[in-house]
Amino acid sequence: MTKTVLVTGGSGYIAGFTIRQLLAEGWTVHATVRSLAKEPVLRQLLGGMAETLKVFAADLTSDAGWEAAVAGCSHVAHVASPFSTNAPKHEDDLIVPAREGVLRALRFARDAGVVRFVQTSSVAAIAYGHGKGVHRFTEKDWTDVNGPDVYAYVKSKTIAERAARDWIAVEGGAMEFVSVNPSAVLGPVWNDDFSASIEVVKQLLSGALPGCPDIGFGIVDVRDVADLHVRALTAPGIAGERFIAAGPFLKLIDVARILKERLPQQSRKVPTRGLPDWLVRFSALFNPMIRQITGELGNIRDASADHAFAVLGWKTRPPEDSIVDCARSLIERGVV
Repeated sequence: MTKTVLVTGGSGYIAGFTIRQLLAEGWTVHATVRSLAKEPVLRQLLGGMAETLKVFAADLTSDAGWEAAVAGCSHVAHVASPFSTNAPKHEDDLIVPAREGVLRALRFARDAGVVRFVQTSSVAAIAYGHGKGVHRFTEKDWTDVNGPDVYAYVKSKTIAERAARDWIAVEGGAMEFVSVNPSAVLGPVWNDDFSASIEVVKQLLSGALPGCPDIGFGIVDVRDVADLHVRALTAPGIAGERFIAAGPFLKLIDVARILKERLPQQSRKVPTRGLPDWLVRFSALFNPMIRQITGELGNIRDASADHAFAVLGWKTRPPEDSIVDCARSLIERGVV
């Protein structure tokens, strides 16, 4: 029997690849966007017939449109969440819509009789506030939002997932809840609404960075993250679970070297030297975006995806492929 799923934030990076896979596997997909003006381009990029891909206008901050969007759906993939490539003026600009948006989606999903709700959370909800040094995280870990290294986006993802789990425990009824917690998501770019993680490759290719700060992140391919969402929607017996979607932890200078080795002609502007910590901290005095990453200097936040491998049979591709595919698509689209 054909299943119907609501994917929120339908024009977003992870959501787009998730929708493509769901359509290919025979699902009927309802997708939310903030404005229906995006629908023609979305249909052109994602495919799907009018009967199998239905687009609805709905926003995280308003009830309008949600009842219609979720009507007839058995599953929800709540991918929509606010993010900013720049530091917000106030942390509540991210925290409030992230928290209220997931609670709104949960409420409408429960009332519509949805059986499984999958939230796109983040490793940001796991790996911060634990102090400096080398860490290996699992799904049992939670970010301490009072930690000195915790900035607005990290708080928003942590508070939103906590709020969702608290709500499910009291108000969720029979609806099952699962979270997927990705690390830095790279891979091919399919439209102009891509994740903040892509900015790393964009900045390296464009020569915007004079050197590489001593920061790093786990890298995971957007196609693999989409696949994990689909598995989390359908696998039996996983109510309440968290699944880290992460690959190997790489320093920024490692990413730069991979670009240099695999794309020598297109990576002439990519820096190959490190930036001293003191220079990064000095720059942070004048740049709020740089200020956000000073807590990352020297840290290794390695997150284990072993649980997803064991329970869901999930697999990831090599991070080198994700980095190169990301770079090639940015170049092909004229972004850099």
